[in-house]
Amino acid sequence: MEVCYQLPVLALDRAVPKHVLSRRGAISLTSSSCLFGGRSPRQLSKRRGAISYDSIDQTALYIRMLDVRLGNFRSEIRGSTSHLSGESEDHASNRKQRSKLSLQMYLQCSRSFHGTLTFRHLHLLDQVYYGQAKCMLQRVGTWNFDIFLFDRLTNGESLVCLTLELFCKYGLIELFGLDPLRLHSFLVRIQEGYRSRNPYHNSLHAADVTQAMYCYLQEPKLSESLTSWDILLALLAAATHDLEHPGVNQNFLLKNDHFLASLYQKNSVLENHHWKSALSHLRESGLLSHLHRMEERLGSLILATDISRQNEFLSRFKAHLDRKDLNMSSPEHRQFILQMALKCADICNPCRPNSLSTCWSHCVTKEFFQQGDVERAHRHDVSPLCDRHSNSVAIIQKSFISYVVEPLFVQWARFCDTPLSHCMLGYMNVCASCSFQWPSENAFKHRAAAMLQQFNGQA
Repeated sequence: MEVCYQLPVLALDRAVPKHVLSRRGAISLTSSSCLFGGRSPRQLSKRRGAISYDSIDQTALYIRMLDVRLGNFRSEIRGSTSHLSGESEDHASNRKQRSKLSLQMYLQCSRSFHGTLTFRHLHLLDQVYYGQAKCMLQRVGTWNFDIFLFDRLTNGESLVCLTLELFCKYGLIELFGLDPLRLHSFLVRIQEGYRSRNPYHNSLHAADVTQAMYCYLQEPKLSESLTSWDILLALLAAATHDLEHPGVNQNFLLKNDHFLASLYQKNSVLENHHWKSALSHLRESGLLSHLHRMEERLGSLILATDISRQNEFLSRFKAHLDRKDLNMSSPEHRQFILQMALKCADICNPCRPNSLSTCWSHCVTKEFFQQGDVERAHRHDVSPLCDRHSNSVAIIQKSFISYVVEPLFVQWARFCDTPLSHCMLGYMNVCASCSFQWPSENAFKHRAAAMLQQFNGQA
């Protein structure tokens, strides 16, 4: 079945545009209701997906859903319960439906097991994502990669699509003998494990961190020394580092005697929860059951993202750089550098181009203010930076960059000393020099375009 991948998604009651009629050779010629799970096409008018065209009734457009359900070809979904912000049954049902494997994906993966396709030529990216999303992935290693646009083009499946692409780029599927279906199912579980109602700590943030980690893995000092095992752990840690984040910080959990605080003895509560959740999904999927000694290393990477341990890691990093004793042939030192890389990827938003950093600033501020509203409603002391009446995006970002981002990225630039590391500092300094009154497009281009062009030319 052919699908017109790059046409916009239209409601069923809209007339067929002329440009659609002129491209009938690239449009599906089926209108079978079985592809839609037996539902009425009218009920699918608000769903997103590719467009198929009925050649008999030229007024009908059918939307090819991502959650095609044929026979028993379903991916298992591990439901997660929210203790802080419950989700409605309809919302949870919609999230589960989106995670179903499409028929096209199933058929492609099935053919690989019968020897007609090799892993090298197996396109794990589902057919509905071809077109503009596929073109974007060709530049996945550039620092100005627009993860917001990519998420829209992939219908909210950015974490799954991007991580699969990176696994294929590094040849990890073939190298480690991973089951493609289990890998896809695992990533779907991970994506669904992130709470979409969180303005910031959601699957889009995880996809952004994974893309940033890929950029760092391409840095010469890392790319020349890291093993495939290191790369596998780095990508897994980036994709799962905030898994099942409740949308509040650790202090909130401690003040409210949340069960997670007791479970992890008030020590890196959120990070321990992310790590254990990732292990739960890994064990349940059986993806890496044939590989050993990876759980502790994965945990050390995720636990390093605890912001309360920032000074500990930064002091150790600076000491290594001062002594010039980092040895990338040492597994211990490589693990430490991966920890620092993940820490940078986790908080790199102010070092992105202005259009992206501004979006992230509003997302994280909105999540902070939501926590402050909950604290005020329960007559608790509002946490610092969470009071919408005494804070703003500018105030929060200024504090964040001054005390957290700048000290870390200055040392990272000392270590890498590459166009990318200095490009990130340049973007950060542009925002700082403008006193967080976000610069105009022209002003920003004059001060940062040269650095970005230099990096993109070498990427």
